[in-house]
Amino acid sequence: MLKTSFAAAAFGLIASAGLAQTSMPFALDWKFEGPAAPYTLAIDQGIFSDKGLEVTITEGQGSLDAIPKVATGAFPVGFADINSVIRFLDQNPGAPVVPVMMVYDKPPFAVVGRISQGIEAPGDLEGATLGAPPPDGAWAQFPIFAAENDLDMDAITVEPVGFPTREPMLASGEVDAVTGFSFSSTLNLIRLGVPEDDISVLLMADYGVDLYGNAIIVNTDFASENPEAVTGFLTGIAEGWQAAISDPEAAIASLLERNPAADADLEQRRLQLSIEANVLTDYVAENGMGGIDPERFAAAIEQTRTVYEFQNEPDIAALFDDSYLPEAEARMLSE
Repeated sequence: MLKTSFAAAAFGLIASAGLAQTSMPFALDWKFEGPAAPYTLAIDQGIFSDKGLEVTITEGQGSLDAIPKVATGAFPVGFADINSVIRFLDQNPGAPVVPVMMVYDKPPFAVVGRISQGIEAPGDLEGATLGAPPPDGAWAQFPIFAAENDLDMDAITVEPVGFPTREPMLASGEVDAVTGFSFSSTLNLIRLGVPEDDISVLLMADYGVDLYGNAIIVNTDFASENPEAVTGFLTGIAEGWQAAISDPEAAIASLLERNPAADADLEQRRLQLSIEANVLTDYVAENGMGGIDPERFAAAIEQTRTVYEFQNEPDIAALFDDSYLPEAEARMLSE
């Protein structure tokens, strides 16, 4: 079990001109790419500051990266794969971290391959070489994808790769497919010169994987001491996504302030793909972003159980806390 001496007050309240601004460093899952633009836009448009929050954003190194950062109190809030959080809490019962807002209602976990190298369907992975970064959220869910599609894992050569070398290795033919987020790996390959019609994207959610994706997570010590700040932050997250949907060019301009080397057109397309495929789903359009369907979440837990042996019986109520969410009206998204 994690031990932490974290106290919520460590994040402090910064007073200026009689106005208390709650400092909320936010740990991203990945780089400053298109899907991070709603958060930078929320900062630049004053969405967070209007709610009394001083939000700063730090890049991450993968979908699992933010979990220990938040659990140890280094960050009060983060963005991480909820399925990996569930396993983390099973292995570290009582750790002060919990998902509080779903963002990727449909997860972008995917296997991305080259058609010219024989990868067009799940079964094609048998006898092929799969590049998989160990900290990758998509790789963490690959056993479920394999089980749902009756793949023989022993027939797949798994090559541990680094995030920076993943797509270059696929582009050069060193591996036949990779695990990753659909919108990231696909556009990275296009940027590397791989013809779009040579790229196959096997979205795990379309092949039997009934999971949720990345969520906003909080340190529970911080949240219990600052409930209004957490609700304000989640409100700002929803407003940031709506602002990015309404004006993607402004969102990408905000992103480029943090990553000037990025390709604006490519990152705008990456943002759009994440909106259309992962964030603004039919469920979100009807219910607002952030919440979960309890029956679907329970089914996801059961699917996880097929490939992961829980050390403790999962308590669904302790694995997602919706009590900090603002009212649904404040979380509605529309094109």
